[in-house]
Amino acid sequence: MKLTILRLQRLTAQDRLDLSKIWPENDADTLESGLNECSQLYAAKFNDRLLAAVKVTLKGTQGELTDFLVREVTRRRGVGSYLLEEVLAHNPAITQWWMADTGDGDREGIAAFMQRHGFVAQPNGWVYQRQ
Repeated sequence: MKLTILRLQRLTAQDRLDLSKIWPENDADTLESGLNECSQLYAAKFNDRLLAAVKVTLKGTQGELTDFLVREVTRRRGVGSYLLEEVLAHNPAITQWWMADTGDGDREGIAAFMQRHGFVAQPNGWVYQRQ
């Protein structure tokens, strides 16, 4: 089965279960009720299971990525790269992207990942400027 990137608008029971493994602290009902054209949710799916997800907030020509997370067992296999590339590709009108440094996880690994994808380190996060 192929890895696919989806913009989730309605959550299935399986999506809810998978998202609880990605973000145990988030409530799926609250997450789903907040989705709209400006507040989006993208996920990487393989074999009918969500492996990674990111929340996307759009405002004009600016976008913000929050809670970007790949499940631990799936890391270092290109899932996060594919998710990030597809989110950027699905939103061509967004010319500037921001992702805050939350201080969680492997900070050096996250910084290397962001820089590998064209994001530039800034105080408290990374910015990407589309040419």
